[in-house]
Amino acid sequence: MDDIIFKSTLESFDKDVLKSDIPVAVLFYTENCPACDSFVPIFERTAERYSKHIKFVKIYRQQNRQLAESLRVKSSPTVLFYKEGNEVCDRLNGYISKPEFTGSIEKVVGNVCKKAKREKVYCDFLIMGGGPAGLSAAIYAARAKLHTVVVDEGLIGGQVATTFHVANYPGTNGVVRGVDLMENMKKQAVDFGAHIDDLKEISDINLEGKEKIIITENTDYYAKAVLIATGATPRRLQADGEREFRGRGVHYCATCDGALYHDANVLVVGGGESATEEAVFLTRYAKHVTIVNKHDYFRASKTARDEVLKNPNISVMWDSEVRKVNGDNFVKSVIIENIKTGKVEELDMDGLFVYIGMQPKTELFMGKVGMNEQGYITTNEDMATNIPGVFAAGDVREKKIRQIVTAVGDGAIAGIMAERYINEK
Repeated sequence: MDDIIFKSTLESFDKDVLKSDIPVAVLFYTENCPACDSFVPIFERTAERYSKHIKFVKIYRQQNRQLAESLRVKSSPTVLFYKEGNEVCDRLNGYISKPEFTGSIEKVVGNVCKKAKREKVYCDFLIMGGGPAGLSAAIYAARAKLHTVVVDEGLIGGQVATTFHVANYPGTNGVVRGVDLMENMKKQAVDFGAHIDDLKEISDINLEGKEKIIITENTDYYAKAVLIATGATPRRLQADGEREFRGRGVHYCATCDGALYHDANVLVVGGGESATEEAVFLTRYAKHVTIVNKHDYFRASKTARDEVLKNPNISVMWDSEVRKVNGDNFVKSVIIENIKTGKVEELDMDGLFVYIGMQPKTELFMGKVGMNEQGYITTNEDMATNIPGVFAAGDVREKKIRQIVTAVGDGAIAGIMAERYINEK
């Protein structure tokens, strides 16, 4: 890997990047950054495929702050693309998916990679998604001697793998790192015989008939039953300027980027558990934290609510929403509207962190399985959808509580019911 991934610094940036004779993808990353931990393996695995056409460079931001600031990099991870000494294409930052990354590379270098010879894989049970629900189903199905395959467009672990600490998972010693918890689940599934195919982007599906077909970039999977456990992603802030300032003042991970805001004024958008917990976390660094909540109450636990309301460095704007993000190179202010009174005001802010819920990753399944208006898949108590042999589990499913333990429960049920469905057939 060292021969295709170059490590650069302020001193060598000119030689490594600006004077490169081929295009360059530059990754700025930091330690203790869940989003970085999730993306770095994607960066490295992608380099194996594209290294003849584009140079891959990693820069440790914490040791190259001057360089990062000169390039206006204020989020981890951030990927920049260079060609003939100039930055090209849009920057990528935050939780970067493999399709998003490879799509940007193709824009820079063109369609230069030959398509690999397509493979066909036949299995009993195919699971789309390698989070807690998918891995739990894999454990149960593989233990029941089903030929089980787990396919994920990213790395195995889902959202939990990017969670720094998990404090409420039963049976753990107080607090466990999300990545460790998911690595244990993955090992357990593999030890029972499940096969893991990560970094596989699904392009098409056919869920009708006795044999389900799942098509990825280079493999066609044929299964007797499938589980949709693709999870959910953080919902983007619907405000003018969000896209322009993403990574330059608009963030979705306080653990990743909160340390950048020492003695600063920051905004937290949201009113649930994540928003309240991250607001308290940000007071470690920020001078003051303002929470913008569209309701007149918090949807968090009493413990989380009390921590916020008792903290002198946190204030709350109730019944309000962010309408616009302003700035030049970085965020400087936000426009906020009170949705009850209609009052609009501008607040000077150095940055904002967004926690306004999740949206299910179900675009691929629209019109193919039953869903509610929000795009969550509807199932019965057996995790079965309206299509025979198709199950759904975890955050992608319509339900009231979305926690790791409920995803694990869903997955266990789905694995057992898939075995029964296959045996009956």
